[in-house]
Amino acid sequence: MSTPEDAPLHQIGRSGREAAEPEATGGCGDACGCSGGDYEADAFECGLDPELVRLLAAAGLDPLQVEDLAHLAIEEDLDGGKDITTFATVPEDAVASGDFTAREAGTVAGLRVAEAILSVACTDEFEVERHVEDGDRVEAGQKLLTIRTRTTDLLTAERSMLNILCHLSGIATATRAWVDALEGTGAAVRDTRKTTVGLRALEKYAVRCGGGVNHRMSLSDAALVKDNHVIAAGGVAEAFRAVRQEFPDVDIEVEVDRLDQIPPVLAEGVDLIMLDNFTVERTREAVELVAGRAKLESSGRLTLANARAYAETGVDYLAVGSLTHSSPILDIGLDLHEEAS
Repeated sequence: MSTPEDAPLHQIGRSGREAAEPEATGGCGDACGCSGGDYEADAFECGLDPELVRLLAAAGLDPLQVEDLAHLAIEEDLDGGKDITTFATVPEDAVASGDFTAREAGTVAGLRVAEAILSVACTDEFEVERHVEDGDRVEAGQKLLTIRTRTTDLLTAERSMLNILCHLSGIATATRAWVDALEGTGAAVRDTRKTTVGLRALEKYAVRCGGGVNHRMSLSDAALVKDNHVIAAGGVAEAFRAVRQEFPDVDIEVEVDRLDQIPPVLAEGVDLIMLDNFTVERTREAVELVAGRAKLESSGRLTLANARAYAETGVDYLAVGSLTHSSPILDIGLDLHEEAS
């Protein structure tokens, strides 16, 4: 488990322009990425703090997409109104510190996304102390983030922050279990497009945080010839040739469910072959047949219990859709410490 030093409190505040506009909310600082810094204004018309923008971009996430998701999360929770419980029970000027703490051991993902959600919810500046980073293994009881801000803002953002943080950390934790199971075999675990609508980039990011590898992000990234394409084209080799002719520079993966389908696509120059629902023994036969002329990916029949057996056949990837569609959350909670106003 990596143990980075605790970062100093990072203050996220409103710019002078926003301070002059009472209706404006969010955490856009004086040097916000939408008005300078390392990003062009046209590229990042954001309301997030510039450091947060840089961190999200460095992680391979689109800061604008994250900001949109943050707004959606808060707007969905408030539904055009206000947090009536918090509004009625918490003094407007109350300030609190809160620790986002792991309730169980796992791998963390989504910390900066959670900060973005808080930034959207906050009506004033907030301070964040970062105890760990995405991809770190954590133990039960370990602090992840410490936040200090208005109590009303923190409580309003709490559930939305935890929803995304628990979900993404659950995916990262599940992925890490597969990575650990495959350690030393040379095979990598890959995700699929079986993702939640609107959350694909974040869920695949969580897979990376867990040590996994991303498959294509969209239908336009690469070609994957599956059984229905084969039927439509009149054969595996015919389907491959049709894609290669139309998109000569695109990587092509072909799904096969029988050994006799492999030689024809090898002859065509396939880049990657997906072995669909092959047994371990048949997978080993496929590896010997291909003999390094294309990469191989196992799909179907895979469990943590048999993952290593499949990996030891010599395949390059194990495709695991459950990483994104069925991983349980990692239990994370917020422990509030109210301070004097």
